[in-house]
Amino acid sequence: MSKMLIPILFALGTAIFWGCYGPTIGNAQAPRVDGQPLWSPFKPYVFIGIAYLVIAIIGGLLMMKVKGDTFSFAGDHFATAKWGFLAGTLGAAGALCLTTAMMTSRGNALLVMPIVFGGAVSVTAIVSVLRLHGGAGTSPLLWVGMALTVAGVVTVAMNTPHGHAATPKSPDQTKVEAADATADEAESAETPSTESAT
Repeated sequence: MSKMLIPILFALGTAIFWGCYGPTIGNAQAPRVDGQPLWSPFKPYVFIGIAYLVIAIIGGLLMMKVKGDTFSFAGDHFATAKWGFLAGTLGAAGALCLTTAMMTSRGNALLVMPIVFGGAVSVTAIVSVLRLHGGAGTSPLLWVGMALTVAGVVTVAMNTPHGHAATPKSPDQTKVEAADATADEAESAETPSTESAT
């Protein structure tokens, strides 16, 4: 098995999980009562945090044991705590932004997710350029790729099939339905009950 196959498979796993993340959190969007949402976008985020906590801590500790790692985070190992916490903060902040975007767009994953993934690729490239050599000797194709990414995000968001909106009722149709409901109520009121008949 090629050494590159394992990271590629896990990267594809990330794409699958995160690709399903947006539509899944979209299911937690709040129904509206009297024009107001029943809950805020941050209520589902609490349980996103719980899931992160459980999977990250339990999964991390288990895999450390499997790999024969030590449980020390001091001294030479402090970098793991420092950078791990920073990475977790960025991941949690990203999840908060994504959750808020999904809730405020009423679960529109078709709009939000292409922006998230297209933008993440571009940000990763920019951070890498700045971190490695400040842009010196960067291939112009990198910037072409970023422009194509933006074009791709817009193209995907604009052309992904959407469900049809409910057809609004005409005023005449609403009056007919109201008249039918009134007639049904009057008819049930005129019908004698079993108790009064006996």
